[in-house]
Amino acid sequence: MSTHDALLKQVTLTATDNNLVARFEIDGDVPGTGAYVVGLVAASEDYSSQRRLGIEFMNGEAISFYSFNHALSTEENYDIKGVEHSGNVITGNFPASAIHGLSEGHVMTGFSEADGREFQSGVPVSEEL
Repeated sequence: MSTHDALLKQVTLTATDNNLVARFEIDGDVPGTGAYVVGLVAASEDYSSQRRLGIEFMNGEAISFYSFNHALSTEENYDIKGVEHSGNVITGNFPASAIHGLSEGHVMTGFSEADGREFQSGVPVSEEL
């Protein structure tokens, strides 16, 4: 994957009654070959509690939609129907429970991975919760 493809430009997070709507804007499109992941890292201010929310693509198609709770070492997989992808925008409708238990003063950043390697991390997230 070229560093000119699929750079994560902007991440926004909004809340509905039961969902967290994460909108990932990338520079380009999801790569048509290989693995590509976009997601959020949500943590308490001291990082003692962390969650990782992600959307994984394989050969340009969304194949996995999940959250991982580091404290419990558990992953929850969600129905892929919660993912929308159009051009350079990827939207994931995560259940609000995915970050349940994090305080209001939490830390939230975006990330992307390509073929199993960290591609970007620490991307600022605009939150409207």
